[in-house]
Amino acid sequence: MPRPIRLAAALALVLASAAGVALAAKAPAPALRNWPEFGLNPQRTNSTAASTGITAANVSHLRSRTVALPGTVDSSPIYLHGVKIKGATHNAIFVTTTYGITLAIDAGSGRILWTFAPPGIKDWSGSAQITTASPIADPGRAYVYATSPNGEVHKLSVAAGREQRGWPAKITTDPTHEKLTASLNIAGAQLLASTGGYIGDAPPYIGHVVAIDRSSGRIHAVFNTLCSNRREIVAASTCSASDSAILSRSGPVVEPGGKRVLVATGNAPYNGRTDFGDSVIELTLPNLAFRQAYTPTDQARLNSSDLDLGSGSPAVLPGDLAWIAGKDGIQRLLNLAALDGSPPSKPPHTGGDLQDLPTPGNQMVFTTPAVDGNLLFVADGGGTIAYRLAGRRLQQIWANGTAGTSPILAGGLLYVYNPGGSLVVYRPASGRVVATLSVPSGHWNSPIAVDGHLIVPSGDANDHSTSGTLTIFSVR
Repeated sequence: MPRPIRLAAALALVLASAAGVALAAKAPAPALRNWPEFGLNPQRTNSTAASTGITAANVSHLRSRTVALPGTVDSSPIYLHGVKIKGATHNAIFVTTTYGITLAIDAGSGRILWTFAPPGIKDWSGSAQITTASPIADPGRAYVYATSPNGEVHKLSVAAGREQRGWPAKITTDPTHEKLTASLNIAGAQLLASTGGYIGDAPPYIGHVVAIDRSSGRIHAVFNTLCSNRREIVAASTCSASDSAILSRSGPVVEPGGKRVLVATGNAPYNGRTDFGDSVIELTLPNLAFRQAYTPTDQARLNSSDLDLGSGSPAVLPGDLAWIAGKDGIQRLLNLAALDGSPPSKPPHTGGDLQDLPTPGNQMVFTTPAVDGNLLFVADGGGTIAYRLAGRRLQQIWANGTAGTSPILAGGLLYVYNPGGSLVVYRPASGRVVATLSVPSGHWNSPIAVDGHLIVPSGDANDHSTSGTLTIFSVR
């Protein structure tokens, strides 16, 4: 027969257990030390529960520093904590300007640590030939990948900004028509890059996705959204169709698990076999093989009216769902298991939406939403809105008329850059404004909040400026 436990001992066990639960409940969230790519992760969720060091109590009192740059950063910065640069340890910001200059910047002092200017930059500097892709850090944190307007993707050492052997990788035969618009991504051993077009859609160009071996710089696979039966980088003039830009801020969105990727396309012909204008396309990794696609029933109207579906970025939601919004002012909820409503094994057709909603300000969407579990935050040129996903439907939580680029949710606060010249900080559950920080005006720029810093690029790529600024707000 077991020996009875003494009352005092039993009470001590209960108190110890209760204390452990209380400590666990009060345990602080882990600190967010790195922001290695646009959207924070390959899924482009733009969200994290980790602590940034910035709170509702201190966000209005951050120290502000403006850094002068040799160009405009019409994209998003990235950030690495505690990396070695030129023999010293730095918390570093990395940005790429519209003319392909990539810089490493000390987050504390604002000092530029190194500058990489792509060879031949004088040929396009000050012209309409630009790039708006955000750079990305290699998972090993020793390299940063960045784009330049001559159609090249570079692999630069974090330590000194030097190009690595075997690089750059050329992903277009005609960089004067095929623009490196969207952000870079990583899936396993592959770097994912894509092409769009320039303002005015001057033909010929083809939106295509390229998988590049991160080690060697060799092209591993190509998917052309027009003439997709051709699996190499082609001269667009040799395809019977043109356009189908991959122009969204996210570019390729890697699905959870890393086995598939989503891309959205702009205006172009659609035939459901080789041409996929105005579509959301799912490809398998690492070979970029076509799996399925969603195309609106009014695709022909979108194409003829310049209402690119792919101006906005696809987002992956819980419950095997996907979201997309574009220039036509409609948000579409899709079944990721069957994008067009039929199994992926069947030929694609148009339609298949689960839910359609108007965009926040009934305007064109050029942004990437923030996704936090069943919460979705969307901004456009006329408003910002929050949804809760329930029963395979999006239900509005709050909305306002404040414009924004791609929102980020970090450390319990929602940050939305208003390109008119402010950074608005919200309580995500209610939409209550916590702070409004003054920053220069911009275009597609979006902020990051990490490691005690709030970093905001500004300026418009279409101004073709060779100078610009970066604003760094810091806790200390």
